[in-house]
Amino acid sequence: MSDLRPRRSVLYMPAANERALEKAKTIAADAIIFDLEDAVAPDAKESARPNAVAAASSGEYGNRELTIRCNGLDTPWGADDLRAAAGSGASAVVVPKVGSVAYLDEISAILDGAGAPESLTIWAMIETPTAIFDVRAIAAHPRVAVLVMGTNDLAREIRSRLGAADRHPLVPHLATALLAAREAGKVILDGVYNDVKDLDGFRTECVQGMELGFDGKTLIHPGQVDITNEVWAPTEAEVEHARKVIAAFDEGLREGKGVVTVDGRMIENLHVANAQRVIAVADAIAALG
Repeated sequence: MSDLRPRRSVLYMPAANERALEKAKTIAADAIIFDLEDAVAPDAKESARPNAVAAASSGEYGNRELTIRCNGLDTPWGADDLRAAAGSGASAVVVPKVGSVAYLDEISAILDGAGAPESLTIWAMIETPTAIFDVRAIAAHPRVAVLVMGTNDLAREIRSRLGAADRHPLVPHLATALLAAREAGKVILDGVYNDVKDLDGFRTECVQGMELGFDGKTLIHPGQVDITNEVWAPTEAEVEHARKVIAAFDEGLREGKGVVTVDGRMIENLHVANAQRVIAVADAIAALG
């Protein structure tokens, strides 16, 4: 299952900063987004593009999943970013402010025209009211593999206060996007946390995102990686319990039991499916080395 590829920690790295790109080779993030958009000043956009392509094609980032965030097609750089990314070897292009299937079709046509392989997917950023209203169609697009919440822009668009406790103004919209991703069988990533020094607050938001059902979180600082990896990884106790559930259920089937219990709780097919997923996720994380 493609959604079991670990994407707990997805770190934005500015493609204009060559030292940052070098440092990213040693950071334990599951995935890297070489950023050509918000993290790059307008006068550095053109020079950042070959940096991102070189990094994505270098083979020097181990098992990390490598993507490139392109500028939008409403900018002078977006189409050229996509054409460059098409042959970069990146696994995906991250597209900001996706608002419609028609826009995704336009992005996909540019990629195809530039010779992109079918394996080059789109990570669609959901960061406007229009995107929230159209998120089911966006998530169902055949080239979209991942939805990425752009919480800063979304908060600004709805005139919500950034940093509101428990993100309560955003939770309905986060949940809507998450439902769309699950309906379409796609991965969805939570948005960034802005205060890189507030690790306690960051952990709290990670736990909230994990409990809501997100597959991981986008990050703006390497210091956030370890917490994210920890929060989104099954604990040893959870893996042990999952194995116990599967073993007990299998034994019950062999013995013809109608009801199976583990630690006093009844076990059904859905509990077994959840347990199998816990083990599969743990195995996928272990495979990263």
